[in-house]
Amino acid sequence: MATAPIPLTMKALVVRAPPPQDDLVSGENDSNNPLENGILVEDRSVPSVPSPSYALIEILRAGICNTDLEILQGYMGFSGVLGHEFVGIVASLHQEASEKDRTKWLGKRVCGDINLGCCNDARTVGDGRGPGVCGVCDDSLGYNHRSNNMSRNHCPNRTVLGILNQDGTFGEYMLLPLRNLHLVPDEIPDEIAVFAEPLAAACRVVEQGLVKFRYDDVAGAFARGGDRVAILGDGKLGLCVAEVLGRKYLRCLKIRRGSTYEKMAPPPVIFGKHQHKLDLVRESGVETRLVSTCFTDEAQEKVSSQEINRYDVVIDATGNPNGLALAMSLCRPMGTLVLKSTCAAGVKGFHSAPIVIDELTVVGSRCGPIDVALDMLRKDFVGECTDDNVPPLRMEKYVTRTFPLSQAREALEFASSKSTMKVQLVMTEKT
Repeated sequence: MATAPIPLTMKALVVRAPPPQDDLVSGENDSNNPLENGILVEDRSVPSVPSPSYALIEILRAGICNTDLEILQGYMGFSGVLGHEFVGIVASLHQEASEKDRTKWLGKRVCGDINLGCCNDARTVGDGRGPGVCGVCDDSLGYNHRSNNMSRNHCPNRTVLGILNQDGTFGEYMLLPLRNLHLVPDEIPDEIAVFAEPLAAACRVVEQGLVKFRYDDVAGAFARGGDRVAILGDGKLGLCVAEVLGRKYLRCLKIRRGSTYEKMAPPPVIFGKHQHKLDLVRESGVETRLVSTCFTDEAQEKVSSQEINRYDVVIDATGNPNGLALAMSLCRPMGTLVLKSTCAAGVKGFHSAPIVIDELTVVGSRCGPIDVALDMLRKDFVGECTDDNVPPLRMEKYVTRTFPLSQAREALEFASSKSTMKVQLVMTEKT
């Protein structure tokens, strides 16, 4: 695919200096307008490609995430171009880029990992080792087989697309290392490819091995079958987690029917506040319940005896700092809490005693495998998704509305509405 000439300037949604961190903790920065720290500029310089290990990406579409709204309120203290979900085209490579890289990448549609480890730094040479490589990235390059995914999420010197010291996707162009890029299969439309990053974040729970619907040992399988799982939150991330874990459950169910195992865990349960959102995953292998059913009182302060300590694994994707309290109540003693939420504000009156007393394992879960997510999306369009009782994803059902980049502020305002699902910014239509 031929690429167009690269302009000198571009439009971009830029986050200005965040409010003081003390205001976030005290709650004094609460605002009815989450956009006051975002400015649409018309003449931001298009970045130049710094080394053969980088590419200039022309953004086609970008997705608005709850993290973006948190950043506008001061989360991570970020300033720069917002956004981290995208699909784009490799518009330019460094003049010293190899012919192999030009053939593989130039003019191709891509998504990308959002964390830039120091193994991507221009100072590194050869296989990626060099003065710019930390111990985490060194391990992740293959010298420690147990740490092959560490650099993707945990380089101590990392920058993060649109989140930490790295311009993001709400502009017409951006930079990303070749190491971070993933080719988008031709079958996947731009509208769907944007979901690769949030779907990958959901796949991370599986990649971390945090849920087992069918125990490997026969004694455990006959005793109870597998993990009882609760997902808290019917926002975009919570629903993506439900899509992934529900399908994992259905595949395990199929295996069980052809094996000697007699028992299996019940389907994962997703709790949310909005029935119309829960309905989006009703055929995905999960049970859906309104979160109000967890409580015995209208004020939602006392957890029902039928739900308290019921689940082996509880995944908090509420995007609300107070969701952790409910997650702790639902989790059984010695169970696992998986935290997917990132919030600008802290939790007022938080007490860690239940975690200590119940000996809970608390696990953070961040970015996941983009390649796995793209393969899941591809199967929707090539007839490979219907494996017996495993339904297609049909991620288009989550797109509430699209806006041009020139209306980015309106798009963010619309995305902040509780009834909204996914909002996308369209920079250029190429497909």
